[in-house]
Amino acid sequence: MVWRATPDEAKRPDGPSRKQALESRVRSGTPIGLLGYLDGHPVAWCSVAPRSTYRRLSKTSYQGIGEEDIWSIVCFFVSRAARGRGISRQLLDAAVDHATRGGAKVVEGYPVDPDSPSYRFMGFVPLFEQAAFKEVACAGSRRHVMALRTGRAERA
Repeated sequence: MVWRATPDEAKRPDGPSRKQALESRVRSGTPIGLLGYLDGHPVAWCSVAPRSTYRRLSKTSYQGIGEEDIWSIVCFFVSRAARGRGISRQLLDAAVDHATRGGAKVVEGYPVDPDSPSYRFMGFVPLFEQAAFKEVACAGSRRHVMALRTGRAERA
């Protein structure tokens, strides 16, 4: 909920309030992300949704692309037991596919360098580079804004 909380929700940062806020988004049909499974058990999470459903992440604009056509990837989690199996890359690929099917013309990520002391949950630059994302800006002092135009962007 860090990147999703409205100003009112941010005033109530306790676990039950955050859980309730996230559940209300799910029930209303707001896209929130993907779960990754290994042998039938959830082991990973990726937060991917229209950029407009998050608080301000980036001021980046793309010629001919409206705000409603930009999706953001803001969080990865892989359980310790499942790490080292390429699950982050699989999640990233699935997130791009999910966003594209949802209408995204651009998918943005906000990864950090591997030695960054913070924002590591947002992924690392090499992961996004391997998936053909290109750096388009910076957000703050650590986060890189990386973007991938989907096939929908070429048809627009």
